[in-house]
Amino acid sequence: MISDEEILKLPKDNFQKKLDDIIKKNTAAGVRPKLLLHSCCAPCSSYCLEYLRQYFDITDFYYNPNITEEAEYRKRTDEIKRLITVMNSEDETLPIGFEEGRYDSREFFDAVKGFESEPEGGLRCVKCFRLRLYETARVAAEGHFDCFTTTLTISPLKNASVLNHIGEEAGREFGVMFLPSDFKKKEGYNRSVELSEKYGLYRQDYCGCGFSKAERQGCSV
Repeated sequence: MISDEEILKLPKDNFQKKLDDIIKKNTAAGVRPKLLLHSCCAPCSSYCLEYLRQYFDITDFYYNPNITEEAEYRKRTDEIKRLITVMNSEDETLPIGFEEGRYDSREFFDAVKGFESEPEGGLRCVKCFRLRLYETARVAAEGHFDCFTTTLTISPLKNASVLNHIGEEAGREFGVMFLPSDFKKKEGYNRSVELSEKYGLYRQDYCGCGFSKAERQGCSV
């Protein structure tokens, strides 16, 4: 395992091409793998679900203890549930499942202890990504999923190299394949904005943690 400091220095890679190659191989073989998709919020999930449901049997896994205000957490949870319900009603042939992980913001605070003053995108975020992706990998292994991935790579503010490395690391730990991704490619982020408008989704301008919110508002926690 490389250090978190080294993870932040990883070079960029073409994760979208890797995903394209996997999809092409699966399609040629006539298989639809069972995918556990870690979901950070409804807007980011919208495009990922629209895109991936063509090739995978998806269960959306909502595990986000980084959302430190419970009211905000509940609002975002209700929104992802609503999105999935609507998308399922639009196409009943490709149903999307949903599983909510436990919610305890103390898990997040414990994970980032000592890194509270890190800027967004720094070591605090690496700790947060590791917390959420390792739990997703654990649940994927227990549920006998073929693979797992995260919607987090759709954000222009998130480092896809960091996320993919941690995902691969978690996959090796639990013996389940991490599906490489960089969902902001192929106009993915722009499509998520369009879908957010189509479905009237609640959009927020911070990841969910109090530190990110304070940084957006120019104050301290």
